[in-house]
Amino acid sequence: TIEPAATRTSVGGGFADDSTLASLAQAMTPIESPLVFNGFSEDTLRVFSKEFKQAGIMPVMGVGGYDPNTHTPDPIEPGSSVSAVMVRGDMSIASTCTVTYIDDNHLLACGHPLMQFGRVEIPMTKSEVVATLPSPLNAFKIVNATDEIGSFVQDRHTGILGKFGAPAEMIPVTLSVHGGAHPKTFHYEVINNAKMTPVSMAATVYQALQGLNEYGEEISYRLSGDIKVSGFNAVRLDDLFAPGDEGASSLALSKSIGDHFGRLFDNQLSEPDVKGVTLNVDLVPERKTARLESARTDVSEARPGDEVVVEAIVRPYRGEAIVRRIPIRIPSSAPQGTLRILVSDSDTLDQKQHQAMQAQREKANLQTIIAQLNREHANHDLYVSLLEANPQAMVDDKIMPALPSSVLNVMDGLRSTKDMFLSGESAMFETSTPLDYVISGSQVITIEIK
Repeated sequence: TIEPAATRTSVGGGFADDSTLASLAQAMTPIESPLVFNGFSEDTLRVFSKEFKQAGIMPVMGVGGYDPNTHTPDPIEPGSSVSAVMVRGDMSIASTCTVTYIDDNHLLACGHPLMQFGRVEIPMTKSEVVATLPSPLNAFKIVNATDEIGSFVQDRHTGILGKFGAPAEMIPVTLSVHGGAHPKTFHYEVINNAKMTPVSMAATVYQALQGLNEYGEEISYRLSGDIKVSGFNAVRLDDLFAPGDEGASSLALSKSIGDHFGRLFDNQLSEPDVKGVTLNVDLVPERKTARLESARTDVSEARPGDEVVVEAIVRPYRGEAIVRRIPIRIPSSAPQGTLRILVSDSDTLDQKQHQAMQAQREKANLQTIIAQLNREHANHDLYVSLLEANPQAMVDDKIMPALPSSVLNVMDGLRSTKDMFLSGESAMFETSTPLDYVISGSQVITIEIK
């Protein structure tokens, strides 16, 4: 029996029916659009491969770069190559496509999405293909991005749309590293995009630290700096990163930077306009970690207004014990009974704030997120807090301790709308002492208030 031509298709020298073709169609997947990473190591791409994949990115190590001073005289026309630049400067990330359509103001390229981000703002440049290296395993081209001619403004299912003469606003980053034989400063710019910016910031910082001659598993890093957001207070950065069970300190530092950007972009009310990032990193050639060994007070009973001394013993990694005596004053409003004194690291104190941020995630605005980020405790201090057994409420970026039940009854409606987060204890007083170590551990001491 001869089947109608409309239902027969040659496959591998034979013919396939409609059901076979349907199965083949289901097995076919779209070709991913690779982003070429120049100035990055294979280890960086491996470490952040999961994050890049979640952002819809297939990273590929490449040869080439971005040089805005290089001029490509050939005009842009259908068949020309253009590049979309995600990171430019001392490191670069770019994708190169072929122009499919052009008019006086716009061009279409690729014929497929880059990451299908929708509305975007990505620098659009001319590009020159230096060489094509064929390979059945992984063919690639050596491409240089040159003159900036506008920006890509749409990244859709059928292609990317570029607009001539439209400048793309990126995030300038200055990363200065001190403490090694020769101080080094990196300058680059990163795309301002909810999915791309956090992982790009983390990967570039990690690559900069890993590429230093002083890089090693026992190196610790002191980080300071800020993230400038238009119309808001700057996000302050002040932490110490040391090797631990979770990996090298460079990875912890870079992921912390990425997490800050992830939280800035993770709001449903406004898009952050990040104007610049300044990072200062000091290298310390030792493992700067310490754990809280014990804590006690000099008295077991006290009265409101009395001064009590908390003695804490902290043990550095492979070092001698450090003793800190921290005086605290019992508030005059402290009620009679048992008073809890918490001696702890920063993570213990910030745990409730993180729970509140997660609970209020859907309604948190940018001002609230920045205030919460700036309120987080530095991890190189040891903290002493007085805890009262009265509920504490967090509304937006405001903390209201020791709320009476009558006030809580009035505000109870805010809990159902996730405008308020409630915790069982209130912090009556808090103080800290710097130790220049990443502190871990906590302990609760109880004294009787007469």
